[in-house]
Amino acid sequence: MRHESVTIPAGNGIDWKGIGYLFSIAGVLLMGAEAIPKPSDPWWYWPALAGGVLTSIVGFALRYMAHLKQRREIEQTKREAERR
Repeated sequence: MRHESVTIPAGNGIDWKGIGYLFSIAGVLLMGAEAIPKPSDPWWYWPALAGGVLTSIVGFALRYMAHLKQRREIEQTKREAERR
């Protein structure tokens, strides 16, 4: 009889990179709140501020999605290597 070990996938614990991105997003929102324009500021200030906050948040989200994809690829490669 052939004996093979059985591996049970365990959780990877806390995703510190994800938590870091959430803190970064919160920081962008707080800095954006601090930079709210005054009535005397030029008309383009609001769109520039909103665009900056939005692009920062989208950038963090895209980087986190790339991080998750990379983790899945690493896990898949490990599983394939174990099968060989």
